[in-house]
Amino acid sequence: MIDYGFKKIIAWQRAHAFVLAVYKAGESFPEYEKRGLWSQFTRAAVSIAANIAEGYKKLSKADKLRFINISQGSLEECRYYIILAHDLQYISDEIEQELNYKLEGASWCLNAYAQAIVNDAGIKD
Repeated sequence: MIDYGFKKIIAWQRAHAFVLAVYKAGESFPEYEKRGLWSQFTRAAVSIAANIAEGYKKLSKADKLRFINISQGSLEECRYYIILAHDLQYISDEIEQELNYKLEGASWCLNAYAQAIVNDAGIKD
């Protein structure tokens, strides 16, 4: 298996775990939402991990932080989608709690990673 450098980033690992949970939660969405809320939710979730990966190889601190900030925005978007999906009764209380738990873990690690980049302590190849 190829060892991609961004996979070492704990924030990416947590974001990826969240994406997998979102896809699993989608099994409970009604079919008519697959092109609506479900589509937006999965795009935002994937964007969190994808932007961490994309920013990983950027050379400047500003570029790295720009991609981390995009990830943070997508993460906040997902917070709303969890609320909406729960309020529409597309996901159970249990799934809502699991998604929020995984999202909080990703958020905490993402914020720590951003701070490490600001402090010049981010992962370097």
